[in-house]
Amino acid sequence: MKKIHLPLFAVIFIIYSCNTTKPANKPFKPDVYINAAVVRVDTLTWVDSSRNRVIPIAIYNRDYLTNKKDEQHKNIRKPLVILNPGYGGTREGYRYIANNLAINGYLVVTIQHDLSTDDSLPKTGDIYKLRKPFWDRGVKSVLFVTEKLKKEYPKLDYHHIILIGHSNGGDIAMLIANEYPEFAKTVITLDNRRVPFPRSSSPKIFSIRSGDQPADPNVLPSAEGQERYGIKIVKVATKHNDMGGAATDAEKKEINDYILDFLKNN
Repeated sequence: MKKIHLPLFAVIFIIYSCNTTKPANKPFKPDVYINAAVVRVDTLTWVDSSRNRVIPIAIYNRDYLTNKKDEQHKNIRKPLVILNPGYGGTREGYRYIANNLAINGYLVVTIQHDLSTDDSLPKTGDIYKLRKPFWDRGVKSVLFVTEKLKKEYPKLDYHHIILIGHSNGGDIAMLIANEYPEFAKTVITLDNRRVPFPRSSSPKIFSIRSGDQPADPNVLPSAEGQERYGIKIVKVATKHNDMGGAATDAEKKEINDYILDFLKNN
């Protein structure tokens, strides 16, 4: 029998086709890592004219063989991850999380919430009351970006949105969980410290806590509350500030493994 030798690009295309076919009525589960895949990062600046607010974003999307831009990636059904940096973080930060999720088949959008023209985040006084307007502004940016994405990427799975946030960005994500419980199916925070977790089973909540900075009183649910509402909390040795990207490779891997494991099993 004559052997058929397929070119390398054809073999990789077959792998790509097999791994991106998902049942339309089930939540997305992460793909296995594919060596042929690369991550394309597009940096954009959108403007919410209703607030005259500039919103810098970065979109991380898995590509294959080439970084050539085309429209095909917009027509693949993927889950949306919205990543909210900590205070002062930029759209290009937290790449270790964004790249890892993108290579596993998610479309990740990092939103820069803080601009050089903004007032500084209050650090004294009634922290919750004084920072609430900052979080409200972040919530509006998340909602605006999501609506714009629906026009640019109409095939994304908007029924299983995943919100991730670190520190102040985690507080923004948690405020959405409280005020818009139907917006996201999953909320993952890295050491949000101010906004209390909703005491409910929806959305699904997972939080990775640092080894050096505790949350404010009543932010975290009790052990009984965690069990009752299915909230998962783990503690790592990584320092709070290092979660933004200064962590060691081993610490970054631990955080990424926790995130993917939670998404894979929920």
